Amino acid sequence: MNLWIIIVILAAGTGILVICLICYEKQVRHLKKQLEFLKAEDSNQLLTSVCAVGQTGEMINVMNQVLEKMREEQWKLYRANRSYRESITGISHDIRTPLTSMKGYVQLLEHPGTPKEKKEQYLRTVERRMEDLTELLNQLFEYARLEAGELELNREKLNVTNLFAETVSMFYEDFAKKSCDPAVEVSREPCFVYGDAHAWQRVTENLIKNALVHGTGGYAFSLLREQGQAVMRIANETKTIQERDLEQIFERFYTTDQSGNRRSTGLGLAIAREFTEKMGGRIQASLKQGIFEVEVRFETG
Repeated sequence: MNLWIIIVILAAGTGILVICLICYEKQVRHLKKQLEFLKAEDSNQLLTSVCAVGQTGEMINVMNQVLEKMREEQWKLYRANRSYRESITGISHDIRTPLTSMKGYVQLLEHPGTPKEKKEQYLRTVERRMEDLTELLNQLFEYARLEAGELELNREKLNVTNLFAETVSMFYEDFAKKSCDPAVEVSREPCFVYGDAHAWQRVTENLIKNALVHGTGGYAFSLLREQGQAVMRIANETKTIQERDLEQIFERFYTTDQSGNRRSTGLGLAIAREFTEKMGGRIQASLKQGIFEVEVRFETG
């Protein structure tokens, strides 16, 4: 009697094992077919299970997570490449426009019938175009060196209170042309941080230039000491920056101007972020009730 029980148990176990092996083989064939399809086709399809045996169901879930992650990275890469191509086209336009303009003014200067006062006006215009072009090329060169790791930053104790005040004062003429007076608040006690003087100044300059380009008023610049940190804030009212822009605002070549009449290369904030992070600081942007603000934080030393 006991022998028959053992035989029945063995037969049942063998049957279950055979069924499991059949299901396993069926699942493997199904999985292989799906993977071959995904290899050949550009599809968002996820892997499915025909009969989960053992750990196959869990394995398929993990593989689907990997697929979703890969697709997310591919989408990010696609967006970055598209933005890069659009920006290269825009930058080519930015370079070509002042060159074409200068060529036209030079031809007018060479014309014997051009009045003297007009020649002086044309010379000033050519000078401004050259300054714009020089700034663009400097930004491209500077960012390329930053990305390649060719810019070595000094680490010295900086009085950023003085650096901030000096840099802001450089732009008073620009704000005067816009008939506005920015609100400036500076810590009474000097703030010292460790970093590179040129890099710190470039960060401040780029943030203020960004405010000039995109701001419509409400300019407020501050450098304060808060909880052992030097905190710089550059704020302005804006109509061109939207909430959706914040995620990419520090990416290279990113610009909120979609009109084709570009006023920005999309490198200023990217350079500011690179310099800030290389000096051990943190930078972030926010938009509240139409006020765009960039905040930079450094530990004081």
